[in-house]
Amino acid sequence: MIPSKAKALITAFILMTTMTLGVAGGTKASTPTHPFPTHTLYPGSISPSAYSPRQLDNRVLEYYRIWKKNYLVHTGNYFRIAMDKKDKTRTTSESQGYGMLITAYMAGADSEARKIFDGLYRFVRAHPSSICKDLMSWEIPEKRPGHGDSAFDGDADIAYALLVADSQWGSNGAIDYKKEALRIIDAIMRCTIGKESHLPLLGDWVDQNGTRYNQYTARTSDFMLSHFRTFYRVTEDKRWLELIDACQHAAEDIQKLPENRTALLPDFIRYDANRSSYLPAPRDFLEKEDDSYYYNACRDPWRIGADALLNSDPRSRRIVRKMLYRIWHLSGRDPSNIKSGYRLDGKVIGDYFSIVFAAPFGVAAKTDPNMQEYLDALYETIKKRHENYYEDSVTLLSLLLITNNYWDPAQKRSSDIPK
Repeated sequence: MIPSKAKALITAFILMTTMTLGVAGGTKASTPTHPFPTHTLYPGSISPSAYSPRQLDNRVLEYYRIWKKNYLVHTGNYFRIAMDKKDKTRTTSESQGYGMLITAYMAGADSEARKIFDGLYRFVRAHPSSICKDLMSWEIPEKRPGHGDSAFDGDADIAYALLVADSQWGSNGAIDYKKEALRIIDAIMRCTIGKESHLPLLGDWVDQNGTRYNQYTARTSDFMLSHFRTFYRVTEDKRWLELIDACQHAAEDIQKLPENRTALLPDFIRYDANRSSYLPAPRDFLEKEDDSYYYNACRDPWRIGADALLNSDPRSRRIVRKMLYRIWHLSGRDPSNIKSGYRLDGKVIGDYFSIVFAAPFGVAAKTDPNMQEYLDALYETIKKRHENYYEDSVTLLSLLLITNNYWDPAQKRSSDIPK
């Protein structure tokens, strides 16, 4: 016979356990270690000045709720991010990576965050690349079933998001986040990094020494420098530092070209042995407008700016500020005049405004206290605007940085900004 006091303790323990464990799919609904908002301090940075941190947080949370409603798809034990708010049939490794990053950073504000994150990752594992099985097939449904290969950026975001999840919830649940992250990081290095160029390959399908696509042809939006520093911190593999140096060197080459009047980077680059320099790839190299600052490279100020903010890296800061100063000039100091694509000589490609070309410059502007007025105007331009999957996802990830709510899972955070 159990004493009444012991019965009360057991009942309380069972009740507490029932409240804290067990969501769909066997996922533990544990409290995140770094719940949103985190208010991470980026040394030497600025923030939109017309709002309190709480107001900025609320705007991010509102943006997230709309993003989640428009693009999150739940099917059985899986979650996936649709590539279109109207036609939700298509998903990519890119969209899964964005979804995992966003969900992991919004933990605490969204009680379903871990359940969604695990469902997103289960979808990733259910669709491996046909070449390197530890990476994800870049597009679902595949145009040729069983023949889906990888795209670099999706896998890098997925691996980084798993490290954020490990920092948020630990790795003792249904998914060992840290183990999975390390497995994918190893596969990225084995299957999608140039052996001599030390640049990201376009995917695991690229022949290192191929004629058209090879280790010296790269997508500049794959220069995910802050990710690479984190991968180095968790693996101590110095090849990740070589990768950072190679990416920065290539970006500097492009910015030094006399024909580049914008300091912007093109969507794709190639190495020219005759000029001993990286140059823009041909216009129709893989997609379209590949020699210009277009729908791939528009992410560069966010990707490179993240390294300047999170790691105070001087080379990344110089690269991203050059881009910022030129867009400041090209837009007539009004971010609502940022156009949707530029040739490197400054000619406009898309004579219209899209948030995906503006929001990443909010990350860049954050690196320079002299650009407070421009950052304030840019934030006003993007804070409530929604377009479609790609534009909204890049904007939300940029907003997390702009509002100091994006952090490196392998670094000790400074969090002395008032909430």
